[in-house]
Amino acid sequence: MALSPQWLDELKSRITLSTLIQRTTKLQRAGREWKACCPFHNENTPSFTVNDQKGFYHCFGCGVHGGAIDWMMGQRGMEFMDAVKELASEAGMDVPAPDPRAAQAAQKRASLHDVMQAAQEWFVARLNSDEGVGAREYLARRGLSQRIIEQFGFGYAPDDKQSLKQALGQFDEAMLVECGLLISVDDKLPYSRFRGRVMLPIHDPRARVIAFGGRILEDRQGVAKYLNSPDTPLFDKGRNLYNLHRASPASRKADRVIAVEGYMDVIALAQAGFEDAVAPMGTALTEHQIELLWRMADKPLLCLDGDNAGVRAAMRAAERTLPLLRPGHSLRIVTLPAGLDPDDLLKRDGPAAVEKLLALPRSLLDLIWEHERSAQPLSSPEDKAGLKARLMDHVDTIQHPDIKSLYRRELLERYSNFAFPKREFTPHGKNRSGGSFNRKQDQERAPPYVAERLRRAVSGAIRDTLSQAVLVGLARYPGEIHRHADSLLSLSDSDRQVAQAVNFLLEYAQMLEAGEEPPISAQGILPATPDNARFSFLVEGSDPDDAREDLAEAVSLLVERPALDAAIAAATSRFEADPDGAFEEQQRLRKRKLEIEARLGQMARKRAAMAADKYSSPGVADTAAGEQETD
Repeated sequence: MALSPQWLDELKSRITLSTLIQRTTKLQRAGREWKACCPFHNENTPSFTVNDQKGFYHCFGCGVHGGAIDWMMGQRGMEFMDAVKELASEAGMDVPAPDPRAAQAAQKRASLHDVMQAAQEWFVARLNSDEGVGAREYLARRGLSQRIIEQFGFGYAPDDKQSLKQALGQFDEAMLVECGLLISVDDKLPYSRFRGRVMLPIHDPRARVIAFGGRILEDRQGVAKYLNSPDTPLFDKGRNLYNLHRASPASRKADRVIAVEGYMDVIALAQAGFEDAVAPMGTALTEHQIELLWRMADKPLLCLDGDNAGVRAAMRAAERTLPLLRPGHSLRIVTLPAGLDPDDLLKRDGPAAVEKLLALPRSLLDLIWEHERSAQPLSSPEDKAGLKARLMDHVDTIQHPDIKSLYRRELLERYSNFAFPKREFTPHGKNRSGGSFNRKQDQERAPPYVAERLRRAVSGAIRDTLSQAVLVGLARYPGEIHRHADSLLSLSDSDRQVAQAVNFLLEYAQMLEAGEEPPISAQGILPATPDNARFSFLVEGSDPDDAREDLAEAVSLLVERPALDAAIAAATSRFEADPDGAFEEQQRLRKRKLEIEARLGQMARKRAAMAADKYSSPGVADTAAGEQETD
């Protein structure tokens, strides 16, 4: 089967090589590339590199070199066409049919590049002719230099329906229609799509013209300000970024890429010295465009206008990005002052103002929290519950388990601090509601009250050591209760006893003065087993910061375990339909379960090391022995 170079280029552009290779080979980030010990020969020092921007791997030891198809052939032992078919299926592409007509169509598509290049040259010539006076004046009003006009290939499409077709008469009329240059309507002669507009060429990563964008010279009601080429055999607006071919080398030098809203934003930034800017084609960022950005920088800067449309665009980009998140890769959000686009800000305050904004971006997590917190009024418990539901809806779209867990923990902590603020007390023994407050009396009564209620809550039904340890740890450190309560309540469907205990702890936390943490011993609440002693938050005399850190990690591990069990069960149920994929998913999930158990073991060893250090200190042996008996 003959596959055209254009089709193979498109296939390679849809595959992120490092993601493909990481399925079987562990890669480590090394600047703009990835490195590993070569999978093609034995070595102890990594000499194998993967470059996503250039789309190839290379080993400096054995000299092996190739791209995605070569990898499938060399590592998976596939024949060429089998490798192509598997990659095409993953990329959502259809492999061309093996017949002469397909080959002819591929050859025809190849010649479409000649049509587009000829059109570009004609548009540039029209700009520099007498017909282009108005267009040149428009560009001058926009403050564009001659260097930028030439660099970005500005042209002009005359306000005439037939002049382009006549100028490109050497090509078949059908080809001009297929390229999107002419519009063909039943019972009418095909006519020019772009008329009376300043023209901008759109290039593919190989710097070939594949489409055009046209801007009217004067804004008129009912007329689109910008007009883009339609999707064609050369152009898919969701799979290309404007200025990608120029921004890629600039982004490698700056280790940064800026995504803005439109063409003119890119050009204004380039004229001010920001050459690493790209833009989508008048739509929200697509999944493929996000992958293209990640090939240039791990955390692209999304720079949007500060109006409502800009905020909506940022959230659409966030929603597209969340399912794709992987370690080290995210988006950073830069919001311009209200009412200003990059060109306006540059003209008003200069490049330094833009550089300052780019240096202080918000994280994707910050964007989600701030947007949802201000999206609706939060004046009632129902409103606040709605905020939590919206936050968790975003978290549920994240596919990577570790990132999902971390987003859940961080957003729930922010929600808890907002929904359950610490009680404030005024001087003279009065609480905020005006009632009396006897600090000493309350502290004296709290521990036995807590011990009795918690003993009842955890007795019998909760037999898991980690669950018991976490609950008692929260009782000993009540300042942490609201921070972790929502995470634990997510277990209520599988363990109502845990939910009851957490509900009680929430009530108890509300009783306490902000910042007061009365000590509560684990003795009398849980059996004194050796397992309990491995948690620093259950041991008297532990460093409070270490205890809180270990408690937070224990909560995270406790919440993650049932989610892993459910995911393993789901993968098992898919085994007949997808044995390879289900087995791979099972192995990954089981590996994560082993990592959790290993981490619990590390916590135990950490506690043992702390105890050993304490025992070895002069004059504390007797005290430590006494504590061991108490624990």
